Amino acid sequence: MSKIKSFRGKLADGTQERISLQTNNGLTGYRIKKLHIIPAEPGKYTQEITVQVFSTERSSVGATVDFSDQTLLGVAIYAQSADSYNSFTSVVFDSNVFNQDIYVTLQDTQNNDGGNYYIELEQMKLDLNEQTVATLKDIRNVGAE
Repeated sequence: MSKIKSFRGKLADGTQERISLQTNNGLTGYRIKKLHIIPAEPGKYTQEITVQVFSTERSSVGATVDFSDQTLLGVAIYAQSADSYNSFTSVVFDSNVFNQDIYVTLQDTQNNDGGNYYIELEQMKLDLNEQTVATLKDIRNVGAE
């Protein structure tokens, strides 16, 4: 049975946060199971929030989503309007296994209020071959932004 680790936080508009997952031997792997977001002040503003999770640090934060980006691990979009319409979409690439830190970004294209995120990661033991593959993928993706 796998162990679930959860992380939550609040991000200002246009920022990113590092979630530290590195271990000394790299034999612990993770995959995203859930990714949820909610505005800092639900219902107060018209908002369009995009939260993305990457395996590498971003030099800039934006709302453009590119599924061909191999460093993208998941994305969630929350939209609400002043007349109480809201929608939520979340896409998680749950086949991606990683063993290094991940980076969460938030961009609000309608307001500068920011928002909250909640991530559940499935933790697993990696054998030496899986650890090598995960680490090499991370090394290859550094600077791929």
